[in-house]
Amino acid sequence: MPSELAFRAQVILREQRDLYGYWRACAGSRPIPSRYDIDPVDIPQLLPCLSILEAAQGLESLRYRLAGTRVHEIYGTEITGRAVFDSALQHKREYWHSVYRQVIEERTAMQGAVRGPVSGRDHVILIWMRLPLAGLSGAVEHVLGYDAALPASLHLSAVPEKDALESASDARKRQALG
Repeated sequence: MPSELAFRAQVILREQRDLYGYWRACAGSRPIPSRYDIDPVDIPQLLPCLSILEAAQGLESLRYRLAGTRVHEIYGTEITGRAVFDSALQHKREYWHSVYRQVIEERTAMQGAVRGPVSGRDHVILIWMRLPLAGLSGAVEHVLGYDAALPASLHLSAVPEKDALESASDARKRQALG
């Protein structure tokens, strides 16, 4: 599938490739896996950077259900139990709203990089991935997240001036054009 190959080609970190491969394997013949297909025992090396977000109540009530220790360090605070669109994410609200809308409503995998993922953390470049997880109804009820950080002072050229994000469908369109 060209979109999957293009999406994989844009992934920056080996751990993201590992997680994406695991997520695809868990889906089997379905477009996306269920939350219950994901077993942390299978991916212990990724746990510190993982999060699971509850999406069943809609985009505006999106909430971190679980967050690994590295995620806590990246955001500079404990985020388990917090709403995604609380005050910490307000300066990137439009960016994250676009990401989660595509993941939840379009049921598509997304990845990207953003400078200063939350207010007061401008020294961090966040390398992220968000993967939809279906509920019993087939609708996206959870989002599997992966977050890793690089110091912005050392890797300013790694992220374009405009924060970058890409979905599997964006990758497919880009590949078709050239």
